[in-house]
Amino acid sequence: MNLLEAMRVYVRVVERGNISNAARDLSLGQPAVSERIDRLEQHLGCRLLMRSTRAFKCTPEGEIFYGWSIKLLEAAEQAIAEVTHGKHLLKGTVRICAPHCIGETLMPELMKHVYRDYPALNLDLVLNDRIFDLVTEGVDIAFRVGKLGEGAFIAYPLGSVERLLVATPELLAGREAILSPADMATQPFLRVKGYFDSEELPLEDMAGHIETLPVRTAMTTSHWRPMYEMILAGVGMGVVPASACVEAIRSGELVRVLSSHRVPPLELNMLIQPQRPFSPRVRALLELFKTLVPTILQRGA
Repeated sequence: MNLLEAMRVYVRVVERGNISNAARDLSLGQPAVSERIDRLEQHLGCRLLMRSTRAFKCTPEGEIFYGWSIKLLEAAEQAIAEVTHGKHLLKGTVRICAPHCIGETLMPELMKHVYRDYPALNLDLVLNDRIFDLVTEGVDIAFRVGKLGEGAFIAYPLGSVERLLVATPELLAGREAILSPADMATQPFLRVKGYFDSEELPLEDMAGHIETLPVRTAMTTSHWRPMYEMILAGVGMGVVPASACVEAIRSGELVRVLSSHRVPPLELNMLIQPQRPFSPRVRALLELFKTLVPTILQRGA
């Protein structure tokens, strides 16, 4: 039996809370994961997990073995990284989670750098706008926009996500001129749930004063892409991350509405699990992202 591989499977099962989720993360069949846990328990001569029909929990021996497994796996990866003297030999899977818009506009460039520097890494990228728990979801690195929310994590600030209020020139030409924030109340507004959950839009003037204005919502969506396509089609105006619409503004497809005001930016943080030494591969990506992301955000502003 490959003891290190069995430890790796066991750690993922404990962190994910059930065998089926762990099996998906590891790209293994559920029976294969169950078999490896059974063989590991037979090898150790003790029960690690107390199973029930719906869930399981670690036995006292399982808790001890989980803690030592993490330390041994991290030590093994560190040993390999140091004796090979090369970042190109970092291997294993890193599970990354990001909101949809960040994932679709920012992550492709980040992934290009990751695979250039660490071609042997396997990345599991999950896009989801909801706030989740890193430990129970088995996430190594998460990007979170706006409020950090509840939960256990270590957060690394990466910068601000600039947001622009935009519309097509044709839409604005066919309506009354929007000369002040108060004129927004009669315009069709498109919004993404979770970023604007009310009929109000915050706008900041050049002096830094923020005013919350009523808007008339014409459409809400759970994903930024349909909203953006509707804006491009001239259905209404909306708030879009600068990185997603900067090219459309340069080409003239979209224009900024009320350029004398701005939508307050949202902070972007990178999160990792707390109280756990992270592996060389996670450490390497943390350092890479801390360098790259601020530069990309500034370019898209």
